[in-house]
Amino acid sequence: MNSDPVLFALEGSQAFGHAVASQLGVNLADIEDRAFEDGEHKSRPQQSLRGRDVYVLHTLFGENSLSVNDKLLRLLFFIATIKDAGAKRVTALVPYLAYARKDRRSKSQDPVTTRYVAQLFEAMGVDCVVALEVHNQGAFDNAFRCRTVHLEARSLFVNAIMDRIGNEDVVIVSPDAGGTKRVDRFRDAWADTTGEQPPTAFLEKRRSEGKITGDAVVGDMTGKVAIIVDDMVASGTTLLRAAEACKNKGATKVFGVITHALFGPGSDQLYRAGAMDQLFITDSVTPQQEPEEQGQVTTIAVAGLFAQAVRELHTD
Repeated sequence: MNSDPVLFALEGSQAFGHAVASQLGVNLADIEDRAFEDGEHKSRPQQSLRGRDVYVLHTLFGENSLSVNDKLLRLLFFIATIKDAGAKRVTALVPYLAYARKDRRSKSQDPVTTRYVAQLFEAMGVDCVVALEVHNQGAFDNAFRCRTVHLEARSLFVNAIMDRIGNEDVVIVSPDAGGTKRVDRFRDAWADTTGEQPPTAFLEKRRSEGKITGDAVVGDMTGKVAIIVDDMVASGTTLLRAAEACKNKGATKVFGVITHALFGPGSDQLYRAGAMDQLFITDSVTPQQEPEEQGQVTTIAVAGLFAQAVRELHTD
């Protein structure tokens, strides 16, 4: 029996899937996709999967042709199909995990959607979920009863930024107090690479009914390059506010480090405002609003992180 891993990538994620497959030295497995007149859909694997170790890649961000819910449902149904086909183990590879931000109740009777999504994956029979930099790793791990693997791109970001910094001092900034753990991990990665542990700072932020308030900055950034670290950006309001605050507090340059650059309506303000000198993002999603000046954005490929995760899981 063939012992190689089997890798699928669903519609909307094939380019990313081909990049992972190339690093693994395998071909993407074939899928029959069929859309019905009433809007329903079917995906079917085109090879025998009995006893195989199978990986299904799908990044769950919304775009014009497929909504978040379309992608999530297709992934869930395909996982169940593979389990029914006799796969020994099925792992979901999810560069961007939808609904990861709603991991707690902020108001009475709020949904805890992260946990509900986890229950859907488990109901379909998934054995492992691999995700890149979810909003809250602890909530992610606790939501799933199956095995989880949490990938982080911080070392890739550090390597990309170092050439732009030179000998300048840096400060690692969280756009709100809730992101301080993420900033601490980024600082640790910076220290591992450079041997220097820079100071950190964070901004006051309060959000209520879509409105953001608070302008206090905790930490010194005078004469330093400010590196603002966040897991995702949708409208860009929080990131722009943080960048302007850093410049007002004496930062010489401001770099943004964003893992999931959703960049929806209104985010084009990030490129026009002038407060942000450079954005570093990954290719986990396709931004809705592309910058007019591509030189303002450095995109870092993360297919290698998923390929390495597959190698390690497959040899377990």
